[in-house]
Amino acid sequence: MKTLLHICCAPCSLMCIETLRGEGIDVSGLWYNPNIHPYQEYKARRDTLIQHAESIDMPLFVTDDYGLREFVRLVYPDLEDRCPKCYDIRLDYAARYAHDNGFDSFSTSLLISPYQNHELIIKTAEEKANKYGVEFLYRDFRPYFREGQKRARELGYYMQKYCGCVFSEEERYLKKK
Repeated sequence: MKTLLHICCAPCSLMCIETLRGEGIDVSGLWYNPNIHPYQEYKARRDTLIQHAESIDMPLFVTDDYGLREFVRLVYPDLEDRCPKCYDIRLDYAARYAHDNGFDSFSTSLLISPYQNHELIIKTAEEKANKYGVEFLYRDFRPYFREGQKRARELGYYMQKYCGCVFSEEERYLKKK
């Protein structure tokens, strides 16, 4: 099975890729994250993923779209409920890309994070699978989260401190106060 894995960052992708490859699945990565801000954060995550993909000989498709203005337009004015829109944007793109490029299925590294809305990710991905006629390959990667983070640190990978959007960065700082 040929699967396209939408990847939010290298640390989150480590165990997803390893798990899928362990099942004999042919995994290719997709970088599409116009939600990640500011630009230096976007660049650090993208570049770390490119380095990781090369190191494990995984095909990686990079859609280099630093989409601050478009992302803000899509989530405004309901900034407190931005996550569903963020999942929608990225999973729609991943499902369409998988369909248009001959993949059997798609998945996402978002499924490894205990901080994400797991059920909403699944629901959104299933809707996109139906919309584009490509299978959503579901795996609960959450049990591997800590191991993946530990290995990413050991590899010296850039480790982000917040989900990605500028609003989650703001929340990170507000929680410290």
